[in-house]
Amino acid sequence: MDQTMQENTAQETDAQHRYSVGIDLGTTHCVLSYVDLHDEDAEVQVMPIAQLTTPGNVENKDQLPSFMYQAHESELVEGDTALPWDEKPNAIVGAMARKLGSKTPIRLIASAKSWLCHGGVNRRDAFLPLNSPEEVEKASPMDATCHYLEHLQAAWNHQNPETPLAEQDVTITVPASFDPAARDLTAEAANKLGFKHLTLLEEPQAAVYSWIKNSDDSWRDQVSVGDIVLVVDIGGGTTDLSLIAVTEEDGNLNLNRIAVGDHILLGGDNMDLALAYRLKAKLAQEGKQLQPWQIQAITHACRDAKEDLLSDPELQAVPIIVPSRGSKLLGGTLQTELTQEEVQQTLVEGFFPRSDISEHPVQMQRGALTKIGLPYAQDAAVSRHLASFLSRQAAAADELFGEGSNEGFIKPSAILFNGGVLKSDLLSNRLMSIINSWLTEAGEDEAKLLEGLDLDLAVASGASYYGSVRKGKGVRIRGGIASSYYVGIESAMPAIPGMEPPMEALCVAPFGMEEGSHVDVPSQEFGLVIGQPVQFSFYGSTVRREDPAGTHLDFWLPEELEELPPIQVTLPVVDGREVGEVVPVQLASRVTELGTLCLEAIPTDGGQKWHVEFDVRESN
Repeated sequence: MDQTMQENTAQETDAQHRYSVGIDLGTTHCVLSYVDLHDEDAEVQVMPIAQLTTPGNVENKDQLPSFMYQAHESELVEGDTALPWDEKPNAIVGAMARKLGSKTPIRLIASAKSWLCHGGVNRRDAFLPLNSPEEVEKASPMDATCHYLEHLQAAWNHQNPETPLAEQDVTITVPASFDPAARDLTAEAANKLGFKHLTLLEEPQAAVYSWIKNSDDSWRDQVSVGDIVLVVDIGGGTTDLSLIAVTEEDGNLNLNRIAVGDHILLGGDNMDLALAYRLKAKLAQEGKQLQPWQIQAITHACRDAKEDLLSDPELQAVPIIVPSRGSKLLGGTLQTELTQEEVQQTLVEGFFPRSDISEHPVQMQRGALTKIGLPYAQDAAVSRHLASFLSRQAAAADELFGEGSNEGFIKPSAILFNGGVLKSDLLSNRLMSIINSWLTEAGEDEAKLLEGLDLDLAVASGASYYGSVRKGKGVRIRGGIASSYYVGIESAMPAIPGMEPPMEALCVAPFGMEEGSHVDVPSQEFGLVIGQPVQFSFYGSTVRREDPAGTHLDFWLPEELEELPPIQVTLPVVDGREVGEVVPVQLASRVTELGTLCLEAIPTDGGQKWHVEFDVRESN
């Protein structure tokens, strides 16, 4: 292709991309923002999303609650679910879904995003709402995710019929701690809806992009070379932690994402539940016992009451109605209240207790039998999870700033908060105080707080701005993949009764490997079984940062490597080979533009390659 043809193709592509669209596909809320790429002076805009708020009533709101309601056939009448673009939509999502679900929680699907990255279940199976009766229609985490995106797409297309969302430059944000499998599933949901130009971006990075855009270039005056920015994102369902270092190249400031935390299922939902149980205990003291379904119902009421009380310190209490069932209970509906003091005690002391940097999350002994559910954090103290993260990542900046520069724990010099939980001054001030106490005790200066946009909207805003950055219109955060990845190798050893052969680990993708890159894995040959079901074991590490591709481990500490969900596949028989044949292969890997990892098995005899992607095509 000659240069003229290349320029014409680029112009055609830009013409298709009238807008850069950012989608924050959150655990509890979705947000859509956009920026006009054809207008040099265009500002990032948040699109009001049309949605049902009550039966038959449509309103525009900045956020689409990430809830899906499976209504009973007799619950709603004709027209109750009509949207401006569809009289009978496939699903009830958004504000009305959350409101109906607060009264009938067994029909409400929530936390689909958390389920989407849970390797302990088949995320394509229809099992949500979890533990609901058989008569309630079920959906999979993938289905729910698709419905949220489908609603956002339809709302956009209704407002912008000349520029369909599928034709725009779309960036969807994901937690920094999402493994390649969860990234791939998110991308697949978007691809099902026809998105043609898709990018995935880590949520903490999106928050930083939003801060940069909001600062109008003054961000360079707020940070300097050697600064380490700690991004703390506490949303409805998760706590996401990242570290970004400020460096210099050719006289220009650069931002480098140097570490991310684990996927911690701890956020606003936990706080709402804690408040509900506090009310349960208060009612029990009055001789009034609540059933489990009533606790679920008042949890939603506690969410609204919590937001009101945290946003208005002068408000002393909010009434809470406990729903009842059956004619005998009519007129005897329970009522209580959630007070300002109860919220502050429960949330501040329960989730942000003052602790030392050496105090890390407490692992409680588990029961032998447990219900299937999400792998929630066992320790509710955000401060202890943060202390663990900073301690584990003590060496994260050594390559940039020299070894030993952060002895004991990595010491951030700037903090950027994000997520709805930290909108509360009470909670953000407490967390800032805890971090600064650690720094002061270590003989360091206190960290400065970087002011961002609305903490509910910043991630989506940063994602749409990122579309401009990718076209060379701003500073780009460098990062690559946030973990090192390893494939499990079964050790060759004599059979021992009652003992499985120990696993070894081979690094196939080093930390920081850039999206779109490829690496050969120097190692011995391996035998690959084709035509029969086999299982690949994978591991990830956020702390073994120095391992190049080909590093072979026969021992590691429990905190160094995390076992990822295994992948069950049957590799096709090609090139006249036979079922069950063991083919000598060497390995290579590549990271796609979306951040998913693909392992390549290359026959030493030069035949066709086999590809094993982290797409988790779970078997039934």
